[in-house]
Amino acid sequence: MTRTCANPRCEAPLAGVRRAQTKTCSDRCRMALSRVRRSSAVPARLRTADRWVTHDDAKRPLTPAGTPASSTDPATWSKYASVRSRARKGLVLNGDGIVCIDLDHCLDTEGAPSPLARAVLDRCPPTYIEVSPSGDGLHVWGLGEVARGRRMRRRGGDVEVYGTGRYITVTGRPFEASPAALGDLSGVIRWLTT
Repeated sequence: MTRTCANPRCEAPLAGVRRAQTKTCSDRCRMALSRVRRSSAVPARLRTADRWVTHDDAKRPLTPAGTPASSTDPATWSKYASVRSRARKGLVLNGDGIVCIDLDHCLDTEGAPSPLARAVLDRCPPTYIEVSPSGDGLHVWGLGEVARGRRMRRRGGDVEVYGTGRYITVTGRPFEASPAALGDLSGVIRWLTT
């Protein structure tokens, strides 16, 4: 059976490719496939929330026009369509039930989670989890209630939990076989905060 390029707009044969893990016929198709996957990986519930911002190198929130944005000022937020093609984007959490568990520096050089991160992930229902912009952290997106965001020091690292008054960067790079849906993180949040 002849393998073909995974880019749905190409599907050229991969006849001369020796590496089994190669999925595309060219760098151009690899980048195109990456853009498709990143956009479609972000759950619809996040994409339809009109609370998107971009950010600079220091992770300061900006409007798509480049002016300062605020995680507490809806007048500075945008629709997903305005930021979809941007490499640096984030979603503002406003207390509507969308929450994020932020696990910083929890992936080793091979992409394996730390023991603390694995304990958190094992307690999660199927939910959208993505690799953070640094490449060594995870953002666990889901539903729940977080009255006040907090950073908790746990054996093996720090964990942050937010539900309002913050924006969280969104990369569209799913971790493992993460679904493009939001699960109920209430049980995990209780476990982390007690």
